[in-house]
Amino acid sequence: MRDEEYSLGARISLERDCRSAPFAITCGIYGWMMHTRFFSSKYEAEMQYEGMKSALAMLLEVAQKTAEIDGGRQVLMAGVSKFVEMFP
Repeated sequence: MRDEEYSLGARISLERDCRSAPFAITCGIYGWMMHTRFFSSKYEAEMQYEGMKSALAMLLEVAQKTAEIDGGRQVLMAGVSKFVEMFP
C-alpha cells in the first residue's frame, strides 16, 4: 500500500493481505534492524504507520548529527531499542 525509503538508509512499508494478518508494517535501518508489526484494521495500520515513520525519521536524523562521534552507533543502538519498545 505504501513504501518509503529514507536517504539516510532506512525503509518503511505498509502491506495489505499478509500471510499472518490483514495488514503489516515492516521497517528497517539498513545494517541495524528489521522490525515488523501486524494489524487487523486498515485504520490502525495507517495510524501506526505515520507514528513509526516519524519516529524512524527522527532516529535517523539524530544518528546522522552524532555520526562524527562514533559513526552514530551509540545513538542507533539506544534508538533502535527505544523504537521497538514504543512500537512492539
